[in-house]
Amino acid sequence: MPSCSTRVLRRVLAAALLSLAAASCAPLAPTASVAIPPIPAGEARVWFYRNGGPYDGVGTPYLRMNEAIVGVSEPSGALYRDVAPGQYHVTVDSYGRDFNQSRWVYLFPGQQAYFKIVSLRNWAACGGVRNECQRDTFYVWEIPPEIAQGDVARSQFYGGS
Repeated sequence: MPSCSTRVLRRVLAAALLSLAAASCAPLAPTASVAIPPIPAGEARVWFYRNGGPYDGVGTPYLRMNEAIVGVSEPSGALYRDVAPGQYHVTVDSYGRDFNQSRWVYLFPGQQAYFKIVSLRNWAACGGVRNECQRDTFYVWEIPPEIAQGDVARSQFYGGS
């Protein structure tokens, strides 16, 4: 039979594990509540965001600029990257291939560009009669700042550069 101190230690450890598990499930703060620093001099800022919803895919694909990974698209999430001015091909990893999935953009110093990641849920299904697996297709849409800023403000903040 375990001693009293062993039982107490087990209870403390169990409570600590339960607290950690609960903390990992807590939603992140909305972007509006986070202090975002100004764009560094001579750079541009690119925002990526994704609305969550019942028809949004649950995948977390890589976001890329000129083939380099710059982040991960999270449902209901937003993030930004500060980059050098120039021309960029903005893409999101996707199972399916479709037209208009990516965007070309030329960024100027001090500019902010907003890209909404949109998913076509269950674009492809596999695995027999019950469709045991489903694949989402993702798209990058450039959104005007006056529309995107409100969506970004309500999104969970996943960080910046």
